[in-house]
Amino acid sequence: MLAQLERLVNTESPSLNNERLEESARVIAEIFTEVTGKAPKIISSARGPHVHWKGSEQTNVLIVGHHDTVFPLGEVAKRPFSRDGDIARGPGIFDMKAGIVQAIHGLSAIPDSYHVEMLITADEEVGSYASRELIEQRAIATGAVLVLEPSADGGALKIARKGVGTFRVDIGGRAAHAGLEPEKGINALIELATQVQRISAIANPNLGTTVTPTVASAGTTENVVPAMAQIVVDVRVVVPEEKDRVEREMAALTPTVAGATITVSGSINRPPMHESASADLFAVALKIAAEMNIEGMNGVAVGGGSDGNFTAAVGVPTLDGLGAVGGGAHADSEHVLISKMGERAALLAGVARALVNR
Repeated sequence: MLAQLERLVNTESPSLNNERLEESARVIAEIFTEVTGKAPKIISSARGPHVHWKGSEQTNVLIVGHHDTVFPLGEVAKRPFSRDGDIARGPGIFDMKAGIVQAIHGLSAIPDSYHVEMLITADEEVGSYASRELIEQRAIATGAVLVLEPSADGGALKIARKGVGTFRVDIGGRAAHAGLEPEKGINALIELATQVQRISAIANPNLGTTVTPTVASAGTTENVVPAMAQIVVDVRVVVPEEKDRVEREMAALTPTVAGATITVSGSINRPPMHESASADLFAVALKIAAEMNIEGMNGVAVGGGSDGNFTAAVGVPTLDGLGAVGGGAHADSEHVLISKMGERAALLAGVARALVNR
């Protein structure tokens, strides 16, 4: 497992870099073939190739993962795969290359793996626009989904996720000389200041809804009234009904500065994954963990989104966080615990087998 993980980590796969994603898909396909004896299909898309392995045409468990990473090309040259005792490091190792390797080995360990399929997509980190339809189709076809996103702290499974979206608010004004005739301008920056407060007020902490302006820009130079401004907004929702409300209120933003214009784009792309979607599968996971003497297994709700949001939203039971144990996702500190890799592979295999046999 470690040799294959080193090879996969050192095969860079930045999101939207089709050439590197093609190489990554080839490596994953070779690992599938080496471990299971059966080659997967590679499915082309506008955002890179997906890898789809099926034990047979009659499957009733879907394992979902992704091989794109947030790290830019050249990151591996700076910090390639390394091992220090029980810690393995490298770009994308926690999110989620270790999870992919674990899952492939888990499949090889169960005689019922011909009833299971695995879909490793190429664009999860950038919204899953080229894979969402395929993910939803295979989820509905199989009826149960296990997601290879890394575990929460201490190896916890992820039983609920917030819905996630990004909005962009573009403000139009009119330029003028800031010293000679500012009154002839329409100041987009002043409008921005008002809209930031209005946007923040859309949040509803009581329902777990966060609406957070994260990036703002305005103006061109110090002596010109800003003719343009922009606000980027991160939105997270727990309650499905909040998606419609937030989108409606964002679309209803109106200017307060005379002559200014506001254009809102974006949406809540990933619907929330409610705890009810994972309840049955989590109970199965707890039973399997107890049989394997895995202590302290628990489930937590998290704020980030995954492809599990999509499968839960189409009504398919979904359990997330079955990937690697470690930490530092999307950071230089990203790492996995080597001693947990076999255990997590066995846990995934045990849950998949229990779902097949039921």
